[in-house]
Amino acid sequence: MSIPNIVYKAHATGNDFVVYVDPEGAYEPTADEVRMLCDRHFGIGGDGLIRLVHPKDVSDLNDAQVDECAAGDAQWFMDYRNADGSLAEMCGNGTRAITLFAQRQGIADQPGGKPFRLGTRAGVKVLTSLGNVPGLGNDVFQVEMGAWKRGDLDFYEVTIPGTKGSARGTFVDMGNPHVVAVIEDAFSSLPTVEQLDLVTKPVVSPQIESDQNVEFVRIDEQSEGDNEGSATMRVNERGCGETLSCGTGLCATAITLCAKTGIDHWTITVRGGTLRVDVTDDDVKLTGSATIVGKIELL
Repeated sequence: MSIPNIVYKAHATGNDFVVYVDPEGAYEPTADEVRMLCDRHFGIGGDGLIRLVHPKDVSDLNDAQVDECAAGDAQWFMDYRNADGSLAEMCGNGTRAITLFAQRQGIADQPGGKPFRLGTRAGVKVLTSLGNVPGLGNDVFQVEMGAWKRGDLDFYEVTIPGTKGSARGTFVDMGNPHVVAVIEDAFSSLPTVEQLDLVTKPVVSPQIESDQNVEFVRIDEQSEGDNEGSATMRVNERGCGETLSCGTGLCATAITLCAKTGIDHWTITVRGGTLRVDVTDDDVKLTGSATIVGKIELL
């Protein structure tokens, strides 16, 4: 088995992961091992697996990606795998979970210290440890998620097999692909956010070759004077199904809401908790908590 015998369970607002550190680059997992460990009945259980490793020891990275990590002063890399064993470009919640793990391992600084620069397949992300933040929880991190790209508003049709109705969706590239559907408005005939069946994978038309995460969001409150809004979101992630939270999906949601309302700052509630997302033309910042659940010895 190419997994160390000690691993950890972590989550960030309910988006949960099997995590471990691999300083020598000796434990690159196979897809079968990822599926086994992430299985909720026969393994540990998780939406994905994260190996904290040096960029040079990630076999699928090319020289340019390794050089990008070096240029961004990222000595450590988030080698993230979806629960089905597939590689993932990025996981916003995963960056917080693995940075808290890095803190506990003495790799990342504690609150008040230097930001942690983390390599990902979507570029270098910078995480600032904020400690405990009222309304957001304990062990809160702000992630500078970097540049984003958005397609035409409401270009896609989103349906859910077995569920009546449809909604319009907007494509957002956060280093991984998303389609965000604002529902409970005049353009959607889907049920409410709480009533959606997200066990069933949504269908996006026209089809996106890479597949995508799909977010369903309701605007709960907006104040143009304060430039603040609040919303509720659920998500079906490719390779995982419905998860309790999705960091890049939260960012894609805030970007879409900003385009629709002009409001830049959003507090978004997901099934796993509440997070804050701040959007600018050049960047998006995600702020939320992380938790280390336990240490596990594999037999």
